Amino acid sequence: MSILDWSVLGLTLLVIMVYGIVRSRGSRSMDDYLLAGQSLPWYHVGLSVMATQASAITFLSAPGQGFADGMRFVQFYFGLPLAMVVLSVTFVPIFHKLKVFTAYEFLEDRFDTRVRTLTAALFLLQRGLSTGLSIYAPAIILSTILGWNIYWTNVLMGGIVLIYTVTGGTKAISYTHLQQMAIVTFAMGLAGYLTVKLLPESVGFVDALRIAGKAGRMNLIDFKFDPNSRYNIWSGLIGGFFLQLSYFGTDQSQVGRYLTGETIGQSRLGLLMNGLLKVPMQFLILLVGVLVFVFYQYHPSPTFFNKQETDQLKQSQYAREYQVAEIKHQNLTAQRQRAVIDMQAALQTNNEAGQETAGTTIRATDEALKAVKSDVTKLIQKNNPAADTNDVNYVFLRFVLDYLPHGLIGLLIAVIFSASMGSIAAAYNSLASTTIIDVYKRLIRSDGSDLHYLHASRWATIGWSIFCIIVAQFATQLGSMIEAVNILGSLFYGVVLGVFVVAFYIKSIGGRATFWATILAEALVILSWYSDLMAFLWLNVIGCLLVVGIAWVLQRTLPRRG
Repeated sequence: MSILDWSVLGLTLLVIMVYGIVRSRGSRSMDDYLLAGQSLPWYHVGLSVMATQASAITFLSAPGQGFADGMRFVQFYFGLPLAMVVLSVTFVPIFHKLKVFTAYEFLEDRFDTRVRTLTAALFLLQRGLSTGLSIYAPAIILSTILGWNIYWTNVLMGGIVLIYTVTGGTKAISYTHLQQMAIVTFAMGLAGYLTVKLLPESVGFVDALRIAGKAGRMNLIDFKFDPNSRYNIWSGLIGGFFLQLSYFGTDQSQVGRYLTGETIGQSRLGLLMNGLLKVPMQFLILLVGVLVFVFYQYHPSPTFFNKQETDQLKQSQYAREYQVAEIKHQNLTAQRQRAVIDMQAALQTNNEAGQETAGTTIRATDEALKAVKSDVTKLIQKNNPAADTNDVNYVFLRFVLDYLPHGLIGLLIAVIFSASMGSIAAAYNSLASTTIIDVYKRLIRSDGSDLHYLHASRWATIGWSIFCIIVAQFATQLGSMIEAVNILGSLFYGVVLGVFVVAFYIKSIGGRATFWATILAEALVILSWYSDLMAFLWLNVIGCLLVVGIAWVLQRTLPRRG
């Protein structure tokens, strides 16, 4: 990176932090610190909800996901709009009416302290682990660009966010989210535009999409019902609906965002805004990755996108074997490039036979290149058993550093950092609020002053930041970050959603049955995932249904007390 890139990066992050701290001055009570005094308009709520979900993982790993696997990941979000409607009708008015700080306070009124504490504990565990992944994702950037130690980079990334989170609370987070989403939208749109401009002059945007389609990357919708397929329209609509309903309805990092709405109507509008914009936003981010894939059909692509690992391999005892793999990779790349040119000519003349022949060659070379990459991956693992060998997380970063102009490089790195800061800050805040409201204030000290709980919230924020940074130190072997964080969420979200479904809709089931049903359902979900019985999105459906079903049975079989 040049001095210009560092200047753009530093200035962008500084402006975001200072603006958030200045605009949030006056947070002197628990209500201000955790809920921004419930004073924010709908667009604040909507953008804050989007920014909390759109972490660095979204902008770092999603383009790589599009590059490697095409557009089918967007089906993951198809259940989101429907989930926003359900939340707006049911969850939002209940939470506002009860004037709760966290979603889990409601569960004690409906059931008992045990159910509230257990559900809060499941959230704390899941969100603490997920936040560790959100810290690790941008830390990849610094460690790759500067050659810094990844472990110290995790400490730096997780620590920076504390500056405005501890001082300003929820209001600081919300104001910084507005800036972050504006920067993200501009920068990612510009990156997509420049990617198309870097293609040969004879290749336009439509041509790029047609070539991507022939290479199997425009696989937008898969109607085949297959429980073992991670991404199809059924897993997206059904499994995705349950995941998004649980995430936005029961995860305090999101509930805390729309509880800041000035009225029920403002909170509802914010959620509906998220439902309308999130799918197109994710579509465009994946499309950038697909365009990068097309770009590399006309230009030499790296054998392995993580340059730090290949540089080490060149200096190792496996250098000769790596050189052979690189030569094979270059030959296959040249063969694929000729096929792409033939494909372009066939598309322009509507030569279907030529399109089929070229498409077959492209797909065959694609598979052969994957085999070469597998061989290189094995060499890297031999040379460094602790190496991060999942290339998806590095594709977009490597493209940005190698081909985009200086200044924009700094801005795109700032995008990834600012997105990370937004999601991490919201997570820190939600972890602290749940710890203080649902555990500390309820079970440890119930007679403290408002000022005491405000100070305790700040200390809880610091404590959770330390935990999340520790988790980030172990995140290097989890593969695609965007998949890893959603798999982790699926292990818990369905079960937690099941508790709220029982609470809202099945009044005949009590706290004891729900408590034991939650424990049993969580154990079964983890066992299902460990046994690889189904694609992870379906775990959200299974978890919810297990809680409801087991609780219903237990309510009718457990002996009544007293």
